[in-house]
Amino acid sequence: MSTPNISAADLPLIGTVDSTPDVVDGLAFAKLYGEPLFKLPNDLYIPPDALEIFLEAFEGPLDLLLYLIRKQNFNILDIPMAQVTQQYLQYVDQIRLHNLELAAEYLLMAAMLIEIKSRMLVPSSKSQDSDEADDPRAALVRRLLEYEQMKLAAYDLNTIPQLGRDFLHAQVFIEQNTILHWPEVRVADLQQAWADVLGRAKLVAHHKISREELSVREHMSSILRRLQSSKFVEFADLFDPTRGAPVLVVNFVALLELAKETLIEITQAEAYAPIYVRLAYAPV
Repeated sequence: MSTPNISAADLPLIGTVDSTPDVVDGLAFAKLYGEPLFKLPNDLYIPPDALEIFLEAFEGPLDLLLYLIRKQNFNILDIPMAQVTQQYLQYVDQIRLHNLELAAEYLLMAAMLIEIKSRMLVPSSKSQDSDEADDPRAALVRRLLEYEQMKLAAYDLNTIPQLGRDFLHAQVFIEQNTILHWPEVRVADLQQAWADVLGRAKLVAHHKISREELSVREHMSSILRRLQSSKFVEFADLFDPTRGAPVLVVNFVALLELAKETLIEITQAEAYAPIYVRLAYAPV
């Protein structure tokens, strides 16, 4: 049986042989920059604490303490401090090995439990209002009951269905048919549409100012003709309010000019009495 002749050039270099199969059961366990990865690289460093499994996760010291009490059916109003403190410290010792920053908050509660236990060992003083001694656990029990109440309320809120988590808005596509259904138009709709048209018309309306030439001399002549037919004319009767403010102003100026030229006399019998206008008497 003959063997084929293989030269050194036909062999790959030592250390560059890639034993990675192209496909492992048709699946890759990861992707790196979009490329499938079928085995871990030789130079990949994984820290010892990169992957951890937490069997029990607590949200804080009170959560852990409440868990230990409820798990063993202890009376929360009469907590056996020795057993609870011992179990609490065992858990704290475990988390100190992995996360010292996280353990700092739990160590504060551990110091509080040890303080309560030490206060229970020494004789306690009685309060002035009652003959019963103060319980060192009272403040801790109150905090635990308040925390448990808030935790149960949070559970109740979490059971309420939430959009995007428990249900989604239904979206239905209805194909339009060939029959057109025109909407019904009410009288109130027409009134509103007409009011909108009038409103837009007022916005684009132009204000026109007309110029009216008024002559003071013409008004002076008109006043003199009016006074020739009457001996006395009341001051207000010489003005026509319907002709507008410009005409009234010019008429008043004409009246003043006549009085200045002593062609008319303006008289009044007494204070607050009516004012009368008459032609001035020419000297004989």
